[in-house]
Amino acid sequence: MPDLLLTAQDTSGHVHLIVGSNSLASARCVKSLEVGARPKIVAPPEAEIHYALQKRIEEGTVEWIKKEFEEENLKTLGRKEVDNVVDAVFVTIGGENVLSILISNLCKRFRIPVNVTDAPTLCTFTLLSTHSDGPLQIGITTSGNGCKLASRIRREIASSLPPHFGSAVERLGTVRRRLWEENSRFEDSNAENEDDDCIAQRSTFNRLISESDHNAAKTRRMRWLSQICEYWPLRRLASITNADIDTILQSQVSNNPSPALLDTTVLDNRNNLEPEIILAGSGPGSPSLLTIATHRAIQTASVILADKLVPSAVLDLIPRRTPVHIARKFPGNADAAQAELLSLGLEALKRGLTVLRLKQGDPYIYGRGGEEYIFFKERGFTPIILPGITSALSAPLFAAIPPTHRNVADQVLICTGTGRRGAAPTPPPYVITQTVVFLMALHRLSSLVESLIGTPSVSRTSKTPLMPENPAKNNSPTSHSLWPPSIPCAVLERASCPDQRVIRSTLEHVCAAVEEEGSRPPGLLVVGWSCEVLIKAESQEARWVVEEGFAGLGSLDEEVAAADERVVELNWVGEVRGGMEGD
Repeated sequence: MPDLLLTAQDTSGHVHLIVGSNSLASARCVKSLEVGARPKIVAPPEAEIHYALQKRIEEGTVEWIKKEFEEENLKTLGRKEVDNVVDAVFVTIGGENVLSILISNLCKRFRIPVNVTDAPTLCTFTLLSTHSDGPLQIGITTSGNGCKLASRIRREIASSLPPHFGSAVERLGTVRRRLWEENSRFEDSNAENEDDDCIAQRSTFNRLISESDHNAAKTRRMRWLSQICEYWPLRRLASITNADIDTILQSQVSNNPSPALLDTTVLDNRNNLEPEIILAGSGPGSPSLLTIATHRAIQTASVILADKLVPSAVLDLIPRRTPVHIARKFPGNADAAQAELLSLGLEALKRGLTVLRLKQGDPYIYGRGGEEYIFFKERGFTPIILPGITSALSAPLFAAIPPTHRNVADQVLICTGTGRRGAAPTPPPYVITQTVVFLMALHRLSSLVESLIGTPSVSRTSKTPLMPENPAKNNSPTSHSLWPPSIPCAVLERASCPDQRVIRSTLEHVCAAVEEEGSRPPGLLVVGWSCEVLIKAESQEARWVVEEGFAGLGSLDEEVAAADERVVELNWVGEVRGGMEGD
């Protein structure tokens, strides 16, 4: 099969005849309307009309010819200026239908472009998978060999372009038209002529133009425009502003023979100086668990605003040249400290800086990330969100607690132990197959446990049931929604850090355990029968067990540590060189 001739057609006012009334016919009507054509569908009165198509028929944007297809439709439903012949035909009833073959043959005889769904041999044209951005249109076709693949390729290409690149194309087009108009005034102008399909450049494309050659100098700007379109990175072209366009055109009007060259350094810096606010999660604690995106943000940010609980091992990755502000949050000052961070971030953004708001865990899991997103967006700065590994799910993992386990736990609930302004939140009801993770709860552990089990204290000698043989057989809340005091739980502190600590106990004894062992924030509480799936209590007499230290990530820890050392070394070398250059 020879290569297809791809063209871009102006179909304003054209009549598109669409045979069928299904969802595909509706999609064809939508496409016709988008390009300014007038769609007309041919379907019998009793045909089932797709709901979206029916709506457009009722609105009057699509005309329904209520009868079976006839040959005369091709020569009577079109525009008067082309003797009522339709401009294109779309057949949506399938390629195996006898009527589809008939319509295809008729259209080929009358030289009317025809497209038949899933029948490349019956088509004289195919539709492309298109990306449109103003004057920029990109079309992909696989010549009927896979429409899904064409869509995938189109998405990949479109995502690689700078944002709003269509506007840059329009600006460059304005320059080209104005320069061409000026050059065409000269009698012997040899301005570069080309179209979108031009592949090879003329032999004169890179030829040096003498300053004494007055006529040739008139085309220097056009030559320069062609060359920057050919050689400059797309991001640099996208950074050209309307003010730059005015400068180029003013140079042409002033009859200055030198091209109005733009400062490439200034253009490239425009991309780098766009203010950005990044809300990023730093994970549970270990630098090894940072995402690549967050690690890069730490290395490249202009200013970093970090939560108080971000571990020092993560903060050590910040280059020494980068200003860092740690949230001054303490009981009674949380709102004031939050307001201070937001104010600092907004001030830096107005100065054109890249601000990294570094949070513990994940920004949207009790990290006030949603509030900060709204704050900055309302002030004209839409944040970039980088997820982090939340401690609510990773800390149990490092403590050998699977939040879900077959026949034990089929639900996971993440709760806060502290409500707004320090108020106690409503405790969740007891569900036997549910694992509950309480964040920000250890500082008010006694009142939380009391609200769960319904009594401030439980006798150590009280007889409470052990874990049922099959909790999944009863997954409804208890009649009073209270938790059994004997249900296993664990306090997980500084997860994934070298000084990680796990206190395994029950709701009955966990408060006494924390009071005796002390607190090591940040920490969380996990409650549920899954707490003893992998590690069971060695003795019923022990009220709690304490496990110290983080087992690590094996050989991965060594590789990550070595990489971090190289990063720190490169940062140090860069700072030394910068200082020497400053001297």
